[in-house]
Amino acid sequence: MEQVSVQDASAPARTAAAGEGISREELALAARNHGLPLEALRYEVTPPGLHYVLVHYDIPAAGPDDWRLAVRGLVRTPLSLDLAALRALPSVTHRVTMECAGNGRALLSPRPVSQPWLTEAVGTADWTGVPLHLVLAEAGVRPEAVEAVFTGADHGVERGVEQDYRRSLPVGAAAGEGSGEGSGVLLAHTMNGRPLPPQHGSPLRLVVPGWYGMAHVKWLREITLVDAPFTGFQQSVAYRYRRADEAPDSPGEPVTRIEPRALMAPPGFPDFMSRTRVVHPGPVRLHGRAWSGYGPVVRVEFSGDGGRTWTEAAVEPRGPHPWAWQAWTCVWEAVPGRHTLSVRATDGEGRTQPLEQPWNRGGFGNNLVQRVPVLCC
Repeated sequence: MEQVSVQDASAPARTAAAGEGISREELALAARNHGLPLEALRYEVTPPGLHYVLVHYDIPAAGPDDWRLAVRGLVRTPLSLDLAALRALPSVTHRVTMECAGNGRALLSPRPVSQPWLTEAVGTADWTGVPLHLVLAEAGVRPEAVEAVFTGADHGVERGVEQDYRRSLPVGAAAGEGSGEGSGVLLAHTMNGRPLPPQHGSPLRLVVPGWYGMAHVKWLREITLVDAPFTGFQQSVAYRYRRADEAPDSPGEPVTRIEPRALMAPPGFPDFMSRTRVVHPGPVRLHGRAWSGYGPVVRVEFSGDGGRTWTEAAVEPRGPHPWAWQAWTCVWEAVPGRHTLSVRATDGEGRTQPLEQPWNRGGFGNNLVQRVPVLCC
């Protein structure tokens, strides 16, 4: 009898060979996980069915009636909370733009083989739930705890490692110390005023404003306080920046906050296959959204000539939603011919989208400027 193990279920990470097209496996991932149709940038709050989705393994059969969240480890009072107990706690609503860390991966060359995102892995929702720091305060975090580990109900195998999906945050961030990312972390049970849909983590998920989507653990069932940095697969192997000159097994740098990005709602109307946009000559109003996990976007620039020259667009301020995208608009005077339209964002820390690809082995954080081919006739 053939001897097999769970390691036979998946292959190591790799990059595509020169000229290699999208594989059947990547196509299967693309069929399971969908992005935001860019014309839906018109919505300030993304309808749940249009918000991007990435599911690492299976959507678990998670019913709200028997769901419980355990809080354990280095706490004074371990907790086991059902949804009714969580909903009885004070709740808040945060409007949060969420983006997949692999957004833009399929545009890299060589292409890291994984979920083949273009630029559409993003969405903005109103998430309602209990501030994480309230639950941790009720449990009483012991002083020797350094990280909170979040475990989802989704279970699978990746690169030969059988696992539940787990991620961690430093205790200070999780407990809401200071004014950084932790002050907005939610145990969310509601999306856009309705219970979470199954694909978005029903009945409970983590929301970590400003961080890429891998931190927002779905189908959340356990929080464990630990006294050493978590070294699970999704924390120390996956979701790391590893440059081309680094060994594949180098530790790299952790993927955390969202890099600045601006996206344009494509103008005019499209060809079905190529998605090339067609517009008529004359003034064309362009619009879209821009965001950054490092602070407000302070400038959006537009180019109608493939990035040779740039002009400033009008950017709306963040207003009452510090973790949500910002609208931008400008007018382009279209003349007959072929054009490549681009936009780029700069945030308050001076981070600007690059014109050349920021390559890394996992294909993470690729915020290369968007390029939209347009035919004016």
